[in-house]
Amino acid sequence: MSEAVRGRGTVRPIRMLGDPVLRTECDPVRTFDASLERLVDDMFASMYEATGAGLAANQIGVPLQLFVYDCKDDKGRRHVGHVANPRLVAADGPMLDDQEGCLSLPGLGFSTPRHARAVVEGVDIKGEPVHVEGTGYFARCLQHECGHLRGEVYVDVLTGEARREAMRALRAAQR
Repeated sequence: MSEAVRGRGTVRPIRMLGDPVLRTECDPVRTFDASLERLVDDMFASMYEATGAGLAANQIGVPLQLFVYDCKDDKGRRHVGHVANPRLVAADGPMLDDQEGCLSLPGLGFSTPRHARAVVEGVDIKGEPVHVEGTGYFARCLQHECGHLRGEVYVDVLTGEARREAMRALRAAQR
């Protein structure tokens, strides 16, 4: 799927932390038509151009509940797809602290606690139900992208010294 999508979409600029669209809860997708298909294609093109594993619509300035992904799970299986109107229905298993980054905070990465397993339910670009379950890095990706659609960025889940370090790095990057 990724190779076919790679040639179809238009790369759009990634919004950086500080842009209000990243801190605003996104609206549900209500219209399932060709424009939504183009948006998904553009999101894949933008994600691949930026060498990302996931991308939420608000990261390209579109405040809709939609994300795309292309990443591997803890068994090395590749998962490629999209989810509109996602609901994180489960995030469980042990908490794993691993390095995490974000296309909207380029060049920064911090050890971020996430559950080892995540389940997302929503719909596809045709409005058909989808159920996506991920483990390992893919679970991290699902949790990360769902957070974006609530107006969050991954540094929001950090605590203690990791959060202080992230805030110092963000202030330094904005100078």
